[in-house]
Amino acid sequence: LPRMPSSGSKPCPCPSLKLREVASMYFTMIAVFLVILVVALQGSAPAGSDFPYKVPLDPQGLLELSWNVSYPEQVVHFQLLIRDLRFGLLFGMSDRGEFKNADLAVLWSDGHNSYFGDAWSDAQGQLHMDSQQNYQLLGARRAPEGLYLLFRRAFSTCDPKDYLIEDGTVHLIYGILEKPVHSLQAINISAIHRGLQRVQLLKPNITIPELPSDMKTMEIRAPDVVIPSQETTYWCYMIELPNNFPKHHIIMYEPVITAGNEALVHHMEVFQCAAEFDSFPQYNGPCDSKMKPDRLNYCRHVLAAWAMGAQAFYYPKEAGLAFGGPGSSRYLRLEIHYHNPLVFKGRHDSSGIRLYYTATLRRYDAGIMELGLVYTPVMAIPPGEDAFVLTGYCTDKCTELALPAAGIRIFASQLHTHLAGRKVVTVLSRDGRELQVVNADGHYSPHFQEIRMLKELVAVLPGDELITTCTYNTEDRSRATVGGFGILEEMCVNYVHYYPQTQLELCKSAVDPGYLHRYFNLVNRFNDEEVCTCPQVSVPQQFFSVPWNSFNRDVLKSLYSFAPISVHCNTSSAVQFPGKWEKQPLPTITERLPEPVPRCPPTPGPQPAAPIPLDLGRLRR
Repeated sequence: LPRMPSSGSKPCPCPSLKLREVASMYFTMIAVFLVILVVALQGSAPAGSDFPYKVPLDPQGLLELSWNVSYPEQVVHFQLLIRDLRFGLLFGMSDRGEFKNADLAVLWSDGHNSYFGDAWSDAQGQLHMDSQQNYQLLGARRAPEGLYLLFRRAFSTCDPKDYLIEDGTVHLIYGILEKPVHSLQAINISAIHRGLQRVQLLKPNITIPELPSDMKTMEIRAPDVVIPSQETTYWCYMIELPNNFPKHHIIMYEPVITAGNEALVHHMEVFQCAAEFDSFPQYNGPCDSKMKPDRLNYCRHVLAAWAMGAQAFYYPKEAGLAFGGPGSSRYLRLEIHYHNPLVFKGRHDSSGIRLYYTATLRRYDAGIMELGLVYTPVMAIPPGEDAFVLTGYCTDKCTELALPAAGIRIFASQLHTHLAGRKVVTVLSRDGRELQVVNADGHYSPHFQEIRMLKELVAVLPGDELITTCTYNTEDRSRATVGGFGILEEMCVNYVHYYPQTQLELCKSAVDPGYLHRYFNLVNRFNDEEVCTCPQVSVPQQFFSVPWNSFNRDVLKSLYSFAPISVHCNTSSAVQFPGKWEKQPLPTITERLPEPVPRCPPTPGPQPAAPIPLDLGRLRR
C-alpha cells in the first residue's frame, strides 16, 4: 500500500520531477520548432528588391502590390504594402473580380490580436476558412511607409476552393476592414470598402537584349492634362515628328507616369497615323469629344501599348519597329485611359510613353498583323448568351501566298474585343494538327489590354493556319450584338507582333454573306415573326428582328461552325493578295491540343484549418 502522509505534513502542490522534465522538454521542443519556423519563413521570403512587378490596388494608393514569379517552383511571391492599416484586409482572386466564389488571403484583428488565414467565399458571399491553407505567410514587418505582408501561392493547388493562376489576365480583389472583427465568419464583405485591379501575374522571363550606344529617347506625353472628374476618360493628344525624320527602329518603350497618378493612369497607347494624309490637325482633349477632328480616326497603327502593372517592353535583338523615313507618317496619336472612380478633381497629369530608338537598324523590321474576324455585322451574338463563341481564320492559302519561305517569328501579341468579350485564344495549326497556343486569355477583360511578350517565339511557316476564337457574354443585352467598330458592337482580334515584316497586314475571315441570307430565310420559314430579308434592310436590322428562341440560336451557332467563309488576305495598303477568297471552306482540324493538366504541389499532409496569429500591436480605430 502506498504510504499516506502523516497528519502533520502537507501534500506538495508541485508536480513530480518526472512531470516537470516532460513539461520542460515539451516547451523546449515548441520553442525550437517556432525558431526553426521563423528562420525557414525568413529564408523563403524574397528580399524587397526581388519583386520586379508592382501595381497600386486602390485608387488612393493605400494598398500597393509587388510580386515575382518562380517558374521552377510554380509559385508567385506577393509583397503587399498597407500604408494605413486599420483592422485588416482581404486580398485575393476571382473569375471576373466578384467577391462571391472568391479565393482570399485575409488579415483581420479584434482590436487586440491579429490573424492571417486562407479563406474562400461562397455564392452568398459568406467567408469560410479553407481546409487547405495554400496562401502561405512568409512574414510581416512594419516600416515607416506602412506594414509589409509577405506570402506565397502556388499556381495550382488542386483545391477546388482555390483559383487556378494561369497565363493571361488575373482579377485581383481587395477589401479594407475599418472595424474590429472577432472572427473570420463575422466579416460582412458587402459592408466593407472594396475594389478590383487587373494584372498579368505570370510575366514571361525575358532576357533583356543589350541596347546600342547610339540609342535615343523620345517622350510622347500629353502636357498638363487636368484629369476630368469622372470615372472613365479617354484622352487624345497629337504629336508631330520633325520634318525629314529618317527611318529608325524602336527597340524598347516604357511608361512615364506623373508622380501621384499611378493609380489613375490605367493604360496608354501610341498610334501612328495613315501615311496617305499629308497632315493631321493638332488636338489635345477627350477622345469622345465632338471637337475631336474626324481625321484622327485614321491614326490606328499601334506603335506602343502599356497597361497598369506592365514593365518596359523590349524588342528581340534581331528586330525593331520601324518609324520615320519614306512612306511613314510623321503624325502620332497618344491615347490615355484615366480611371478615376473616386472622382478626384483638379488632378494634373503629364503621363505618356518613352520610346527608345536607334538609327542603327537591326537585321529585321518588325511587323504587326491582324488576326481574327473582319469588322462586319455578319458575325453576331444573340442576346442573353453566357458563352457564345465566334472564330476567325487566317487560312493556309493566305499564309502560303504571303509569307516568306522561312516563315515569320511571333514574339508578342495584343488581344482585343469590345465590352462583351470574355475569352480570347489564337492557336497555330499545321496540316490539320493544332501545334501551339500563340496567346490565350481565359479571363480576358476589355478594360485591360496590353501588348504581351510571349514566353517563346512562335514560328509560323507558309501553309500554316492561325485560328482565333473569342467567347462573349451578352446576358445583360436584349438584342443581338453585331460585329463592327462601335463600342456596343463587337470585335475579335489578335494583333501579333512578328519579324521579318511582310506585306501581309491583315489575315481574317467572316461567314459567307450568302449563307447568312439563307439563315434569315430559314428563320422566316420556322417562326411566326417574319424577318425582313429584302435588300434595303441592313444586316444589323435583320439580326435585331430575329426572335431569339432556342432554335434560332442553335441554327446560328451551327451556321458559324460549318458555313464557308470570306477570307481577307490583305496587304498594308488594304489591297487583297491575288486569288479566290470568297466561299472558302473552313480549315479542317483532325488533331487538337490536349487540355493542360494543372500540376498539383506535393501534399504536406493534413493541416488544421486555423489562422496564424500575428503580433502587429494594438491597431488603431
